[in-house]
Amino acid sequence: MLFCANPHAQYLSHKEQIINAVTHVLESQSYILGSEVEKFEASFAEYCEVTEGVGVNSGTDALILSLRALDVGLGDEVITVSHTALATIAAIIAVGATPVLVDIEADYYTMDPQRFREAVSPKTKAVIPVHLYGQPVDMDAILNIAREHNLYVIEDCAQAAGAIYKGKRVGSLGDVGCFSFYPTKNLGAIGDGGMVVTKNQNLAERIRRLRQYGWDENRMTTEPGINSRLDEIQAAILNVKLKHLDADNEKRKNVAIHYNKIFSSSTIILPKERPDTTHVYHLYVISLEDRDELKNSLKKFGVMAGIHYNTAAHQYQGYDLRCSFSNKNLLKTNKIVDTILSLPMYPEISSEQIKSIEGCISNNMDR
Repeated sequence: MLFCANPHAQYLSHKEQIINAVTHVLESQSYILGSEVEKFEASFAEYCEVTEGVGVNSGTDALILSLRALDVGLGDEVITVSHTALATIAAIIAVGATPVLVDIEADYYTMDPQRFREAVSPKTKAVIPVHLYGQPVDMDAILNIAREHNLYVIEDCAQAAGAIYKGKRVGSLGDVGCFSFYPTKNLGAIGDGGMVVTKNQNLAERIRRLRQYGWDENRMTTEPGINSRLDEIQAAILNVKLKHLDADNEKRKNVAIHYNKIFSSSTIILPKERPDTTHVYHLYVISLEDRDELKNSLKKFGVMAGIHYNTAAHQYQGYDLRCSFSNKNLLKTNKIVDTILSLPMYPEISSEQIKSIEGCISNNMDR
């Protein structure tokens, strides 16, 4: 059976190194915020072309702590997209702010800068552009609008580790970049994990305090924090996998190229890559009117295609009451939830498996 992602396959491809790294932690007697976390924070910050990295418990906590460190809270508005993982919206709500949801660009599934501009109000304090599916947002436009209105820019990079926008790594463009290391991500742990990266040392220091009750190096506090620490075992695993990230992303790109060839003569809408960017294909997402028919056909052959996402954030019960949005301003988002389909995408997928997917699709399209 083929799933959209396969964290176990990545574990097997680096098994010996991962086991050695975990064993080293177990024998070190240092399990929380030790040398492995420090090493990964420094290495990943350097990889992202910034000076500071702060390891936290999850990508969601990375967003929450970034918002808190920027003093975003009750009475503030944060503009983002409704077409995203629910974590983006949950983080805004968690700090007491109001998510203001805007539409996406049809070609790239990421924030439409014009819709962002139209949504800015006197209450707006920040914007969270989401580099969805591994595709960088139009950051020049987003940053220009943010500067015009003195807004913080928090990049949601959960699905885009390694992606490049006009020569710069995502996460290095805004005030902070927030990453998830959930097992299915391009850089995935074997459990939860997250990171905030920034060029602002003072901001990083505040996030370091907030991730552990508000403590400074002397365990004294000036404000309350939470418990959100990246543990040593996950950091050790990520230190192993980071060395392979670019090569693994290149393998994803090759899978995408193969898929593009499969669908080249069909009416299916294929992923488009924004000019002057590097798409890292966390997901390979196609769009077609008879999406469910193809999904069910693939399932019969053991290919478990996914939908990311069949429910937009504003369509979730409870979230709809906490968000500010207008359906007439989310036309593209409302449309694509019924047409998008994610095909299996991970570095270890074999050419034979891709051929089997091609055969399933060909059979379906010939009917």
